[in-house]
Amino acid sequence: MVAAKAECGLLTVPLDYANPNGTKIKIGVSRIKHKTADSAAQGIMLVNPGGPGGSGLNLARLGGFVPNKAGDPYDWIGFDPRGVGTSQPKLTCDGDYFGYNRPDYVPNSRQSNIVWMNKAAGYANACAKAGGELLDHMKTTDWVQDMESIRKAFGAKQINYYGFSYGTYLGQVYATMYPERVRRMVWDGVVNAKRVWYDANLDQDVAFDRNMSIFFDWVAKHDATYHLGTDGAKIRQLWFNMLEQTRKAPFAGKIGPDEWTDAFLSAGYYVYGWEDTAAALVAAVKGDYGPVVAAYDDANGAGPGSDNTYAVYNAVQCTDVQWPTSWHKWEVDNWRVHQQAPFETWANARYNMPCLYWPAKAAKKAVKVKDKGVPPILMIAETNDGATPYSGALQTRATFRKSVLIEGVGGTTHSGSLSGVACTDNRIADYLLTGKLDPRVKGKNRSDVQCDPVPAPDPAPTAAKSGSTGGSTRSGMSRDLRESLENAQAAL
Repeated sequence: MVAAKAECGLLTVPLDYANPNGTKIKIGVSRIKHKTADSAAQGIMLVNPGGPGGSGLNLARLGGFVPNKAGDPYDWIGFDPRGVGTSQPKLTCDGDYFGYNRPDYVPNSRQSNIVWMNKAAGYANACAKAGGELLDHMKTTDWVQDMESIRKAFGAKQINYYGFSYGTYLGQVYATMYPERVRRMVWDGVVNAKRVWYDANLDQDVAFDRNMSIFFDWVAKHDATYHLGTDGAKIRQLWFNMLEQTRKAPFAGKIGPDEWTDAFLSAGYYVYGWEDTAAALVAAVKGDYGPVVAAYDDANGAGPGSDNTYAVYNAVQCTDVQWPTSWHKWEVDNWRVHQQAPFETWANARYNMPCLYWPAKAAKKAVKVKDKGVPPILMIAETNDGATPYSGALQTRATFRKSVLIEGVGGTTHSGSLSGVACTDNRIADYLLTGKLDPRVKGKNRSDVQCDPVPAPDPAPTAAKSGSTGGSTRSGMSRDLRESLENAQAAL
């Protein structure tokens, strides 16, 4: 951020906007100013990486990776939403929550279910103690009002906005609440506002399961590298056979069924790192579990403060709208989905279980997003997005009737814009520079523009995982910036 000449600071805002003179909190904000003459500047561009709960300070750098210098006319504004990162207070509850030796995600016994219930209830209780009154003011609508405070602090009449993953829902709610303040918005990896949040997670389970099969097919296609066979279905079964082995005896004494599942989940989110994930599977087949341990540790972290994203994720999703309060409903729904999508269904259910016990009051209904007074929006989604299934992009396109949807046809990558796919990235640049969008086509259940997806990687294993160096992912954004997005989006 120093090299990028970013300015950073804290913005004081009300904890409760209904009581503006009451308790105050602080929001971490960064800015990289426009690189054009002042006369050519186009205002502020707020960015959110998703989560909810991802730090956004680093994303003030995003403008430098938009093609054709289309980011140059904007002041790029990164921010840590309330409770996140540098914002004060920072919400953390239990940094050891994702430690090893957790009970099996799949409730194969009554006892494991009881342990998970106690574990989730304990986490919710820890957050009650750590978060206090902050937990009552962590809805998406609170974040939207913080965005308004940022707009006012910069003296801007309107905002521009680039949202990834959950950030697309944040954009939808902002546009609904303050349509007159919207200038241009890009939404990448589009949330279905009609499915937040319980149903959205069930939708994810089916999509992730499909994507894992696509990944195993890719491994089979490159048998000359991985030597696991030429049949993706058999490689998938190999993975499940090894999952079953972890139930009998954890690999390396620590990789049980939960850790085994979590270590491979990134392959369902993105094509980034497929080569490393495949290499980890090959190593495990040979009895070397080091790469799987490293993948799990990289995905989850441990120690004080490491649960910040997860804590905030719960604080927002558990209160945006009331989750089912009956565990019986959770069981029925998740067993039903598990029958067709066993890879992630119960893992996802356990991830969200603190919402059963969350101490803050939830809204009875989700925000009804609408497009009245909202200018044209640019949306991007890949056909097989796992985290935000493509049906959500189609629903959002129907709601925002001036929007234009770019589809990465056949792709499995979540929020993959600015990855070097010229068909997509150049259209983003044109829109940011001029407001120009392709014509919207007739028909509800279709995209307006079809582009290639983010391409699958070279099968040769890399020396380091994506994000571990300062290099670039193809011709798009830098690896460390892409990793910031991945870390944020792993929560959704």
